[in-house]
Amino acid sequence: MRRGARIALQVAVSGVVLALLLLQLDLGRTVELVRASDIADLAAALALFAVTTGLFAWRWQILLLSKGIEEPLGWLTKLYFVGYAVGQVLPSSMGSDAVRIVEHARRRPTARAEVAGAVLMERIIGASATLVLVAVALAVAAGRYEDLALVVWIEALSVGALVLLGVLMFSRRTRRALEAWVFPFARRLRVERVLDTVHGALHGYRERPGTLAFAFVVTLAGQLVRIFSIWLCGEAVGIDLSPLVYVIFGPILFLLMLVPFTINGVGVREAAFVAFLGRFDVDANAAFATGFLFYVVTVASSIPGGLILLWRSVRPVLVRARTE
Repeated sequence: MRRGARIALQVAVSGVVLALLLLQLDLGRTVELVRASDIADLAAALALFAVTTGLFAWRWQILLLSKGIEEPLGWLTKLYFVGYAVGQVLPSSMGSDAVRIVEHARRRPTARAEVAGAVLMERIIGASATLVLVAVALAVAAGRYEDLALVVWIEALSVGALVLLGVLMFSRRTRRALEAWVFPFARRLRVERVLDTVHGALHGYRERPGTLAFAFVVTLAGQLVRIFSIWLCGEAVGIDLSPLVYVIFGPILFLLMLVPFTINGVGVREAAFVAFLGRFDVDANAAFATGFLFYVVTVASSIPGGLILLWRSVRPVLVRARTE
């Protein structure tokens, strides 16, 4: 499917989902909840989101260091914020990863494969940590909450897909199979070199289990902090639920946001809040308001990256004017 057609389809899906949601809501009540939300809770949610950005940039630095690439943590954190800003206008969260890969490859043109491999490994570790959090939450929730069968099915399918991906990346036999069967086909499409180098960069992490384990722990910590950021958005509109509910919901939301159903998850995110929190007798207006406020926090976290991009565009003009 062409890019334009795909984006049009995503916009259409977002519109349909939002329209169906709005039919269930008392829009005036929802707006009232958003306007009356607790600013202190929202500020705390934004602060926690910013902290996790530093944690994830540190994870990125750890993966790069294991391949002999040294980068300042401040510079990597800045790129994360830039990725967030660009991700607000691209069709999915994967757009932010592409921005970081391109920006870093400009700085390290001789290590493009390792640069791309580190970012892709971040995504894989992030998905793995999300699934572990879901499994732990389900174990804790067993006997306390009912009707979580759908969550169990999503977890089982995701784990199966992740195991398959792990085999494809790290198995030496799989590597030989790719060289025999996939790379010749890729040669016809003129992407063999890219596929070979990127897969080789990912395969190289097989020899660095300690690095992967440490990056995994950092990821778990970051995702837990972000889950509490969601909980604070719920507190801001007066939802009184145990953080455990959000520990179950948060990882599922993170998984859904990785799949480009809609533009930046618009519609899917709010529908997930309404559907899941509704299981715990949360009013649809309050659930929708929570999802909207979490989106506001996400957008607000991209402001530093937007300012960096703005400065990049303005700075050459100022330098030229000063020179003249």
